[in-house]
Amino acid sequence: MALGKPVIKQVEMSEDMKDFAIKQAIEALEKATTERDVASLLKKNFEEKYESVWHCIVGRNFGAFVTHEIERYIYFYIGQKGFLIFSTPS
Repeated sequence: MALGKPVIKQVEMSEDMKDFAIKQAIEALEKATTERDVASLLKKNFEEKYESVWHCIVGRNFGAFVTHEIERYIYFYIGQKGFLIFSTPS
């Protein structure tokens, strides 16, 4: 499946965490059949690796205004799918 190159819109996290987000998003898109399943996989993977409470929104058309922990926020696209991943305090 040709997914397209990731395009970062806004990022406030380490380079390693950013790379993890993109890698996990690509893998989730290849495995899951719905946007909800993609978001669920990403949330689970982030909570396992980075602890805290993570939130993930995946879709083609959404708006968001969120409060997040410092250095734990990324908003990017792969193809026409937008990804918003962020954590909030436990």
